[in-house]
Order: sequence, then structure tokens, then C-alpha cells
Amino acid sequence: MMSVAAKIGPSTIALFEAIMKAKPHPEQGFRACLGILRLEKSYGAQRVEAACHRGNDIGATSYGSVVSILKHGLDKAYAQENAPEGEPIRHANIRGRGYYH
Repeated sequence: MMSVAAKIGPSTIALFEAIMKAKPHPEQGFRACLGILRLEKSYGAQRVEAACHRGNDIGATSYGSVVSILKHGLDKAYAQENAPEGEPIRHANIRGRGYYH
């Protein structure tokens, strides 16, 4: 199960470890982790990873918390932004940081 979580990302592994520690019986934690893995089919790995990252930050260590984060789009603030592609725009009307010194 941890190898599948590793394919999603490090925040998912950290959340799974927190869930397994928080549950009194291993079966309960195992079922919660399986449910989170199932969410990848609906939301995609990137959103599940972002939701797990947010869950780790706020201490939400349950399947229901991760589902709620995804349903309400709260994971989008934690999604990694894509780096801008290509060279910066060069134009005479664009002042750089050197202009303001």
C-alpha cells in the first residue's frame, strides 16, 4: 500500500503514516488509506497529493477530511504551480528591476 502511495507523492505517504498511528486498530487505518487511494481515479494523483498535503498541515487525518478538501476545492491552493515556459519577454516598454534602483 505504501508503494502505491509513493507513486502519488510524499504528502500521501506522510498522511498514511499519520492515519495508521491515529487509529486504534490497523484495519481501520488500512481501510481509510484504501479509500484515499481510490480517490485518485476520480480526482487524479496531483489533486489527491495536494489534498493530503493540506490534510497534513491542518491535522486532518481521516478519509472524510480528504474527501471534503477535494469536494470543496481546498486542495487547489496547495497544488504546485507550473513554472513559466520559455524566455522572459524582452520589449522596450517593459522595465526590469534595474529600472527601480
